[in-house]
Amino acid sequence: MKHAVVLLSGGLDSATAFAVAKAEGFAVHALSADYGQRHRVELERAAAIAKTMGAIEHRIVKLDLRQIGGSALTSDLAVPKDRSTDDMNHCIPATYVPARNTILLGLALGYAETVGACDLFIGANVLDYSGYPDCRPEFLTAFENLANLATKAGVEGARFRVHAPLLKMTKAEIIREGVGLGVDYSRTLSCYDPDAAGRACGRCDSCQLRRKGFAEAGVPDPTVYV
Repeated sequence: MKHAVVLLSGGLDSATAFAVAKAEGFAVHALSADYGQRHRVELERAAAIAKTMGAIEHRIVKLDLRQIGGSALTSDLAVPKDRSTDDMNHCIPATYVPARNTILLGLALGYAETVGACDLFIGANVLDYSGYPDCRPEFLTAFENLANLATKAGVEGARFRVHAPLLKMTKAEIIREGVGLGVDYSRTLSCYDPDAAGRACGRCDSCQLRRKGFAEAGVPDPTVYV
């Protein structure tokens, strides 16, 4: 059986990427990061998703990106709320975590080497991506090239591939794909600023994109909002 490492945040996109990897015949090793994010409750969702969707293993790597800061997710900066679609598409928000996808893919690459996997899955999206530079196809291609240059496995002939199956899909298309693959979106959390009970704020960029996606997909939104 083919093995793959899937970056699993506990959100809508990563859960769908997990389902796609399974549908393509991969045995999935799920990887999450406890990096000091304010929405740490997402890790509980990731654990539930990994269990119910049949991950071979789910590892949570702990690192403290609060020591670097620079993001509303890893500092006391306010999470932007009620931004317009135009703002989301034309500026990089304060919720951008410096080099996060580079760090997470690096962890996934190391994990992949230890379990003999050559395929990495990430739920990056270039259409509804809220302005993040590390969700662009150019970045993913560059990281794939790096993976094959910077690893023992790559030097010895393995060929690493970075899969971003949701890259050019709208949020509505992602939701329809996930529903078709049996994803239970009630288990996922997309919010950047949930309350202590894990309820979504409904106003951050991620909540707005999620709400819009369910509405356009014609699928009931199972999210519990404040």
